Amino acid sequence: MPTKKPRKQCTHCPWRVDVDPHEIPNGYCPTKHAGLKRTIAQDAHLMRGLHVFVCHEAAKLPCVGWLHNQLGAGNNITLRVAVIEGRVSANYQTVGEQHETFEDTLPEPQHEHGQNTNNDS
Repeated sequence: MPTKKPRKQCTHCPWRVDVDPHEIPNGYCPTKHAGLKRTIAQDAHLMRGLHVFVCHEAAKLPCVGWLHNQLGAGNNITLRVAVIEGRVSANYQTVGEQHETFEDTLPEPQHEHGQNTNNDS
C-alpha cells in the first residue's frame, strides 16, 4: 500500500528560523502568538486535553513546525498518544532550520523606530 505524501511545512511557518512572524498571512498578533504557549508541553507531563497549535494556512490541521517540535524535543506525551491512536497524523515534512523552543518563535520586541530592545548591539 503506497504511503500518503507528507504534508509540507508552510512558507510562513513561525517555527522556521528563516521566517519573520510579522509576515504571517492575514496579519500578525503578538498577543495571540504568545497565547499559543498553552499548546506547549511542560516537562513531559500529560496535558489535560490536547491543545493544538493550528496551522495558519491549512485550517483545522496542526502546524507542521509545532508537530515537529512537540513530537521531538518538546516531548508532548499527550500529542504522542494522539498520534499512536491515529487522531493526529505525524506524516509531515519540515523545510529548513527550525526553532528549538516556542519562545524562539516570538519576534524581538521593538521600539517605536523599529529598533529591537536587545542591548547586545
